[in-house]
Amino acid sequence: MTVSEPADAHRSTRTRVWILVLALLLLGGGATAYTLRAASGRETAVAGTADPGFTLDRDTGALYARDTASGRVARLDPAAPGGRVVGGPTCDRFHAAGSTALCLRRRPGVPARSYAIVLDRRLREVRRIGLPGIPSRARVSASGNVLAWTLFATGDSYARSSFSTRTSILDLRTGYLVKNIEQIPLTVGGRRHHAPDVNYWGVSFAADDNRFYATVSTGGRTRLVEGDLRNWSARTLRENAECPSLSPDGTRLAFKKRVSDGPREPWRLYVYDLRTGREHPVAERRGIDDQALWTDPRTLAYGRGGGIWSVPADGTGAPRRLADGASSPAVPR
Repeated sequence: MTVSEPADAHRSTRTRVWILVLALLLLGGGATAYTLRAASGRETAVAGTADPGFTLDRDTGALYARDTASGRVARLDPAAPGGRVVGGPTCDRFHAAGSTALCLRRRPGVPARSYAIVLDRRLREVRRIGLPGIPSRARVSASGNVLAWTLFATGDSYARSSFSTRTSILDLRTGYLVKNIEQIPLTVGGRRHHAPDVNYWGVSFAADDNRFYATVSTGGRTRLVEGDLRNWSARTLRENAECPSLSPDGTRLAFKKRVSDGPREPWRLYVYDLRTGREHPVAERRGIDDQALWTDPRTLAYGRGGGIWSVPADGTGAPRRLADGASSPAVPR
């Protein structure tokens, strides 16, 4: 008994020492990991902001876009190296109008989550909203007062049969945010429509900051809708019109129309006259999966094949490449 007691005490002491060493190692590793994560977060925040002096130029009609290589917003400038000046924030989708810009940025991790970031004309962050989903469409009204964005809730392509979207509208004048417009009263063919499969995407605002156009999908069909924010209502205008973009004079809508049931390039770009109800295709005969931008009353810009192209809106002319390695065009007049 006199021999075993010191041996047991010695083993107990060694056990306590190893437990203490292990605890210190775990604490040290946790602190290191926390420090690395914090540093990574700071680096991401710095990389995601605009360079000093990089602002929205509203007077020259400059075209802004997302630079694919860096993920940052750039101003297209033929005189600059590479044809652009890269200095804006990091975004997955971007749009700007008036003195406001909207940046959609996906957050790392699973499940998919994103930020909708509101920026002023100096591209400084004004507001940040965290939402579930993958960035898809972004739009700012001409005045810069009302913003809309669409995120994929499930799926990541409009060409697939199984996808779900969430479209939000933010009024900067009041700060009021509608996280999902699916509950807006919808009239289809003159009758109030109720269905669990309603999805909206691709909002475009009129100059009055009240009327808007968008795509609604329900019952296996896509339709163009006209919405009224003040009265909180929406009504369908026609079928087979997606991602509408209202012309500066408010008389025409550019949209993508499904012309094929196949998975490859199923849409073509069309223009619809709201007064006459007539439509015509533009000279771009290749498939387009984008929400077109009116760079002026006569010209459309859009993303295709990793670049930005333009085409006359009246159906004449031919497509013209504006930039390689770019997407999300915007002209912040």
